[in-house]
Amino acid sequence: MNHAARIAYLRIALIGIGLIALVCFYPLMIVWPSGWAWHTGYSDYPLMIVGIYATLGVFLLIAARNPLEHLSLIWFTVWSSVVHGTIMAVQSLMHDEHRGHLLGDVPALFIVAIVLAVLTPRGETARTLRRAAWLKSSC
Repeated sequence: MNHAARIAYLRIALIGIGLIALVCFYPLMIVWPSGWAWHTGYSDYPLMIVGIYATLGVFLLIAARNPLEHLSLIWFTVWSSVVHGTIMAVQSLMHDEHRGHLLGDVPALFIVAIVLAVLTPRGETARTLRRAAWLKSSC
């Protein structure tokens, strides 16, 4: 896959993930609580986590316009998804009542991390592409 196609797919992934984070988490907590909600009954947790992911979703949508200018946000999303998913996987295995998360939000976080990590340029490739984009925009 050439660099232009990879960036185009990265933009699509950022838009998809951004929209999902922005509008889907709360409905998933309601429709499939055993796979997406970590608390039953009244809790401040759902609104807090929805607020965090909705904010991330907005910024991922912004990053989709020019992913090369937002690499740190994209890599934050990759690594925070890996860390969050790992912690949730361990907690799901330790507590029977949370096993449903192994089919819900845990794999979703790992899928987000894998998709973004595969599509996001890194190292010298990222630096070269950023320079080329900057030169193109300044001409």
